[in-house]
Order: sequence, then structure tokens, then C-alpha cells
Amino acid sequence: MQRFDAIRPFYDSEINEALHDVVNHPMMKTMMNFTFPEVEDEVWKEQLKKTHSIRDFQCNFIYNTIQKVLEKSSEGLTTSGFEKLEPNTSYLFISNHRDILLDTTLLNVCLFEHGLVMTASAIGDNLVKKAFLATLAKLNRNFLVLRGLTPREMLQSSKLLSEYMGQLLLRENRSVWIAQREGRTKDGNDETNPGVLKMIGMGSDEENLMDYFKKLKIVPVSISYEYDPTDVLKMPQLMAEANNEVYVKDKNEDFMTILSGIMGTKKRIHISVGDVLDTEIDQIVAENDNVNKQVQALAQTIDDVILKNYQLWPTNFIAYDILNETNRFADKYKESEKSLFERRLEMRIGSDNPITRQGFLAMYANPVVNKLKYQDVI
Repeated sequence: MQRFDAIRPFYDSEINEALHDVVNHPMMKTMMNFTFPEVEDEVWKEQLKKTHSIRDFQCNFIYNTIQKVLEKSSEGLTTSGFEKLEPNTSYLFISNHRDILLDTTLLNVCLFEHGLVMTASAIGDNLVKKAFLATLAKLNRNFLVLRGLTPREMLQSSKLLSEYMGQLLLRENRSVWIAQREGRTKDGNDETNPGVLKMIGMGSDEENLMDYFKKLKIVPVSISYEYDPTDVLKMPQLMAEANNEVYVKDKNEDFMTILSGIMGTKKRIHISVGDVLDTEIDQIVAENDNVNKQVQALAQTIDDVILKNYQLWPTNFIAYDILNETNRFADKYKESEKSLFERRLEMRIGSDNPITRQGFLAMYANPVVNKLKYQDVI
């Protein structure tokens, strides 16, 4: 067994056999019938059986699936910043995280449309317990982050993961996507966990860790959905945390969240990529001589870029105003948009649970609160 076999996606040489294994799976049929409703099953099956690379699978099938998802469940995807990136160049995209599958898939749609290197993307192994999902993840160039480990296993796993990311970025010229912290943001506060950076740094081949981070070409990514399709599904965990209770996931919870994320209403979506962090890292080194402080400062810099570039929507301003019983941002939305949001709030949460209601509103309002820390006028 090769060093990275436990976590890596398929090699191109393995793609065709993997597709033959799942071509008749009912979930593949559901996905392809959704993507190509006018096409007979035998036609897409034949095309799948002739596919021999991840790129062909992504460009000929997954890209079309995502276009159909956007058409059915959104009012469109807009982007900013991609023109600053170079073709044939690998980047380490560190992103805020809202949706299990869509965040990475939409980023790759944008990279593909801009003629840029697409990513290998980190995904928790807890999300791909079902055999079909595990295969689909590996077909889509996902690599596994192992969860539920002992501290000793976690250390070994982190080392392997960091070395694999370094291998992709520096030797295979493959971009990498990783979330700024483990798990999706449930409360609307996008904060980079310095532990993620320390894990990435375990793969360093440089004497100075900051030199390694410069070499990886870190690009902060901000993704925002006007409506979070999984907003109400995030409430039970938030409520448990508010009550200092341990939250235990339902057996099928992750799978249901994936489906809701894909097909739930999103309205508008925006993805913004920042500049490669370079002179910012030089400044961090000049101001901090302690490695831990440097990592903390880098995490803060990533947060600053993500928040600065985060696209706020009417839903964010409406939630802020309702939560704070003000009309401070009334010029940022129409009454019809407020009515629609209030209806969603009523239908999803109701009025008899004030704590849940507050959590729901805060999830949408917190991006405004965080942006106000950086600028007085939004």
C-alpha cells in the first residue's frame, strides 16, 4: 500500500473501473436523470463507461450537474477576484465553510470557467460513510480528513494529511481547498482555526514555517449564500451548545444535510477570492518573532480577507435589524424581501421558541456584525 492510499482520491488509471462499479447504482441514475433529463439512460451510461480521467468526469458530468443545481435552486452565481490568479498554477484555497458539498464544487466551477487549476478538496470521512458517496468523493478529487481519532492517531493522521497537501501543491501542481476550521460555520462567524494552519505546517520542508506558507500560495476564499439552504438544520447543534449540552448527530444527518444543501433554496451566491498572501506574511514575520504568534497572525489575516470580501445580502441586513429591533440598514433591502425572510423565519422556526429564533437570526446577522468591526459604513 502506498503512503497516501488511505486518504487520496482515485488516480486517473482507476477512474474507469470505479465508474463501471457505480454506473448502475440507483443514486447515479438519480443524479444523471436530474442532470440530463432529456437523455436516455443508456446514452449517459455509455459516456460514463468511456471516461478515463477525473477531469473528464468533472467537466462532462459534474459541471453539468452543478449548472442544473444552480438553475433549479438559485438565482445565479457571481464571482470576483479570479482574474488575479494565474493559469497552470497551484494555490492553497482556505475558505469559510457554509455547505458540505457546494462550497468546493462551486469553487471548482469558477476555476474551470476561468481556465485555472481545479482543486483537490478536503472532506471529513464522516461524510462519506455510504459506499457510493465515498466513490463519488474520490471521483471528484476529494481527499479524506479522518475523524474520531485518539490524540496519537490524530497526530499521525495530521502529519500524513499535511504531507499529502504539500505533495499536491508543490510537486503535482494541483490546487488544494480546505475549510478554515473543522466543520461548517453554524452561527455565521467565520473564524480560521490556527490549528488548521499548524496541521498544514506539519508538512513543511522549510526551516522557517512562514517561508513554507509563502511557497504554498495561500488564497483566502469568501463564499456567501443569500439563503442558507441548511439554516434550520444547523439549529439543533447551536441550541445544544447554547445549553452547554453535548450534541450527538443523527445517523443520517450528514446525508440529509448534503441533500438539503444541493436542492434547498439559495437565491444568490457569491464567491470572492483574495490575493495570494505574500507581503502580508513578510509583515507578520517582521512583527512577530514567535512561531505561535506568527500562526495566530496568519489566521487573523485570512479572517480579515474573508470578511472584507464577504458579499452581504439583504437577508443579512434584515436579520440584523430584526435581531437588534432597529431599522439601521433599512436602505439595504426592500419590504418585499423582508416579508419573504420573515415568512421563512416563521415557517422554519415559529414564534414559540425565542432561543432558536435568536440563533436563526444571529446566523444571518453575524456577518454584518463582523464586517462592522472592519468598516463603519457597509
